[in-house]
Amino acid sequence: MATQLEQNADRLKALGHPVRLAILRLVVQGHEEGTPAGEIQEKVGIPASTLSHHLACLAETGLVLVEREGTVLRYRAHFETLHKLTQYLWEDCCKAGRNCASAKLLGSACCTPTLIKPKKPVH
Repeated sequence: MATQLEQNADRLKALGHPVRLAILRLVVQGHEEGTPAGEIQEKVGIPASTLSHHLACLAETGLVLVEREGTVLRYRAHFETLHKLTQYLWEDCCKAGRNCASAKLLGSACCTPTLIKPKKPVH
């Protein structure tokens, strides 16, 4: 059985491919009952066999759910898994010595990136 670290690494690896990331974004925006594979193919513009490979990777890592409706495969985002993945990335933020209490007093989250003004270029 894979550890949480291994599962999350596999999920991030799956998302590291531009086509799979584009597919996931389409599925996230898709129909509540799921987006048909044909509709995804039409929007992404890749061959069916290539799409099938990418969808299988997203399904194997638990990022999308697939349901058969007759001859149509419908894909839905697995929002619980996606939320857990993003939470995993932030869960130890405040353990790194950041002063979360003062950040909260200022009305910001402790892990909100601070905006740094770019330095003027030196000529």
